[in-house]
Amino acid sequence: MSEPANALPAGAGGLPEPSGRPSPAAAAPVPDSILDVVTAGLGRREQHPKRVIVIGAGMAGLVAAFELQRQGHEPVVLEAQNRVGGRVYTMRDFAPGLYAEAGAMRIPRVHTLTLEYCKLFGLKMRPFVMGNARTLLHVAGRTMTFADADADPGRLPFQLTEAERGKTWMQMWDEATAEIKQAYDEAGQAGWERIVQQYDDMSLREFLEHKGWSEGAIEMYAILSFREQNMNTAVIEQFFELIGRSFEDMRYIEGGTDLLARAFYERIEQCVRFGAAVKAIEQDADGVTVHYANAAGRFSERGDYAICTLPFPVLSNIEVSPALSPSKRQAIRELRYNASTKILFQVRRRFWESEPYGIVGGTTATDLPIRRVVYPSAADPDSERGILLASYTWGQDALRWGSMSEKDRIEEALEDVAKIHPEIREEFEVGASHAWFSDPYAGGAFAQFEPGQATRMQKHILAPEGRIYFAGEHCSLYHAWIQGALESGIRAAATIHSLPAPETARELITV
Repeated sequence: MSEPANALPAGAGGLPEPSGRPSPAAAAPVPDSILDVVTAGLGRREQHPKRVIVIGAGMAGLVAAFELQRQGHEPVVLEAQNRVGGRVYTMRDFAPGLYAEAGAMRIPRVHTLTLEYCKLFGLKMRPFVMGNARTLLHVAGRTMTFADADADPGRLPFQLTEAERGKTWMQMWDEATAEIKQAYDEAGQAGWERIVQQYDDMSLREFLEHKGWSEGAIEMYAILSFREQNMNTAVIEQFFELIGRSFEDMRYIEGGTDLLARAFYERIEQCVRFGAAVKAIEQDADGVTVHYANAAGRFSERGDYAICTLPFPVLSNIEVSPALSPSKRQAIRELRYNASTKILFQVRRRFWESEPYGIVGGTTATDLPIRRVVYPSAADPDSERGILLASYTWGQDALRWGSMSEKDRIEEALEDVAKIHPEIREEFEVGASHAWFSDPYAGGAFAQFEPGQATRMQKHILAPEGRIYFAGEHCSLYHAWIQGALESGIRAAATIHSLPAPETARELITV
């Protein structure tokens, strides 16, 4: 039977195949064929509906189940926790009306797929303030504003060469990466391929050394850009976000990022099984059986296909039969997940908005263990109380905080914040925290390539295994972003939608 006139273009699910190597198409806005899914669905075709077991109710699993159900298929979502969203986790155990983001908290303007779903569900967006000249720098025991440091970089305690003196870290970074932006702007895909070929085996530190930066300049960049613990990761991770303009013109969802997860859930509520910890996955020529357990016992669900959205550290503990291919097993073992820990303070009064600070939004940078303090991007005229992201750390810094009890985290973070904002001792009320590397349902905050992994591993990360398909931010080049989870979930759902349906007793429908 020929495809209906409104079917998606040919290909796996009508969507462009993701390449095994990063491409500018992934760094730029997503293809129209993916964006169109938000309003038009996966494309109509006459077939038997498929039963699809979706493992995990994070953003990738939610969007996959949502789009499959919209086309008449039968998704069953198995979620081990008692909530949806995965690493979209809005904490609401504060005073009434207050909340904080333990996970995803901002959406770049260029992440059109994410914003289109927010629009579809009627979610309100507000600007997320990234840069703010009034925020502070606290390095080597000295505190100043970013405005002061930018006006006179010589005030910063870094040992720079004569050629480096008088420049901000951002000016130096822009100079170092000018060739990257130029190559992409002038040659697109071909330019990006040359960038990957030249720099895929380099870490961020090695790239800066290659550019002739002094140790003092590298230290300045590392501390002020919050990347000191990521200097040995693949530099093309930074290039991808650079040419993709990932940190420009940010937005956040008013009321909490989990409202997006809830919006998906409300439309597939009957498909979701909570407390369903997957223990094993079996497949044969006819389908996939997923075994899971909860407090009541052990159970199984059988489907025509499965979409596994679990982070690889979690998937590594699940028995799969027949065994996954050697290349997939190697990818699961080797893919690096970055640690991240957030420590949050509820305060009686948002003192940072008053003089002498006058701070609304933005981030304070430090060389203290807390590393950075992130301020709310909007002032609430109805309440003086607020939530301060007192510490946001990655890598080894996050692991250090994660090794502590929550009580110790909060007490030590208070000591650090008081060095910058002495008012915190009077205004602090309660604290909370979340360490993603210690989270048994995550095993880390987000995937992040080491040098060489993008070229060597990406195609194996994405590849299906028989009737099992894979999704999640790790299956996209949008590592750490909601966009990556959504894109990968749509691709998996679209591929299954396009596959032949089993000849069963199910009614033949147009889906």
